[in-house]
Amino acid sequence: MSNEVKKSGRLIKAPENFLTKEDVKNPALMRRKFLAASVSSAAASMAALGLASGSRSAQAAVGQGDPNILNLPAHSTGLGMPVAANPYGMPSQYEKGLQRRESPGLTRVSAASVAFTPLQGTFGIITPSGLHFERHHQGWWDIDPSKHRLMVMGMVKNPKVYTMDDIMRLPSVSRIHFIECGANTAMEWGNVAVPTVQYSHGMVSCSEFTGVPLKVLLDDCGIDMKQAKFILAEGADGSGMTRTIPLDRALDDVIVAYGMNGEMLRPENGYPLRLVVPGIQGVSWVKWLRRIEVGDQKWAAKDEAIHYIDLMPDGLHRQYTGIQETKSVITTPSGGQTLLDKGFYNISGLAWSGRGKIKRVDVSVDGGRNWRTARLETPVLTKAFTRFNIDWVWDGGPAILQSRAQDDTGYVQPKLNQLREVRGTRSIYHQNAIQSWKVAENGEVSNVQVY
Repeated sequence: MSNEVKKSGRLIKAPENFLTKEDVKNPALMRRKFLAASVSSAAASMAALGLASGSRSAQAAVGQGDPNILNLPAHSTGLGMPVAANPYGMPSQYEKGLQRRESPGLTRVSAASVAFTPLQGTFGIITPSGLHFERHHQGWWDIDPSKHRLMVMGMVKNPKVYTMDDIMRLPSVSRIHFIECGANTAMEWGNVAVPTVQYSHGMVSCSEFTGVPLKVLLDDCGIDMKQAKFILAEGADGSGMTRTIPLDRALDDVIVAYGMNGEMLRPENGYPLRLVVPGIQGVSWVKWLRRIEVGDQKWAAKDEAIHYIDLMPDGLHRQYTGIQETKSVITTPSGGQTLLDKGFYNISGLAWSGRGKIKRVDVSVDGGRNWRTARLETPVLTKAFTRFNIDWVWDGGPAILQSRAQDDTGYVQPKLNQLREVRGTRSIYHQNAIQSWKVAENGEVSNVQVY
């Protein structure tokens, strides 16, 4: 067995908060400003790594030892902060750049916009609640749970109104599931549009949700199983969000959730009550849930008849296409990052499927000519994120990094041209094509489209 120690390459993170409304209106300008920001970020990061010429004085000369070891810092000699100094814990001040961010110009007002999860900076499969992506249609509210009510009505023998106390005393379950906006990666349908994975794929997150199976509530109300075929879920926000869900799915794994990642839902994620519909696009996970109606036909609500429909190449639209198909993306190295050296890198990413478990992820570093199978890190759960990793030694030459996921139904994530053959280029929703990141000889990583 070789005792050779792998030489690890060093990586500069993507710059944060570089987009403005004017940038989004002009993709070419956005690209130039992003590259300028990358140079600035690279300089700052190189200084942090002790590579900039100005910082060499702080480093030890050969044989003198590292002052960061020899000189004891204040935290090794003084008294630290007391317990509960932050009654609700916060990330380190050195991690404050990792934030969910709005894409300016995406919508007219921020109350009907998106804040993207920084996938490039998260580990494992759980998205921290404070970084969970946001998508609102008329802003979010912090609702008083003592005044919130959930009605169950329609084709049931005993229509009921539940308080939060009623619901939280019923049998509960906890499940880990991803949630993805149907419009995630929508900007990439036509051409390369955004520079980083946060903006290309950041409308997806994965959390542990706790709540009551919807089946428990429907049984409690005496659902009419002979006539009922669908349910309608309605939210309490000003947009009047309502979504139709087939009854077989509602009785399967849908949860009326009040908990997320071990605590109550955050207000921007639907506090105090939201629907969890595993594998289905996020708009059906109705937030601030206030009504469940049981019926025998689809409702064709405004967000089912006008929005969240797929424009096909022949000009027709597909309706009620909620399942989020198998998808994966390499989160590091990814767009906006810079590789500083030749050597070993851990290629890491996320894969998910709305139909079940991830069975396999293959990774290519030459634009799809050759593939190697990545390691799937446990747990591998149904309709949840799966983290994958694979070793890579960068030789300093140009490379195209790609990942291709397969789920346990046999579905394989398509190439971009394969998806366009079926769906065209003018759609908005359900873009799950293979993502490509180009590594240039100078180490810069950028978003490209490879067919």
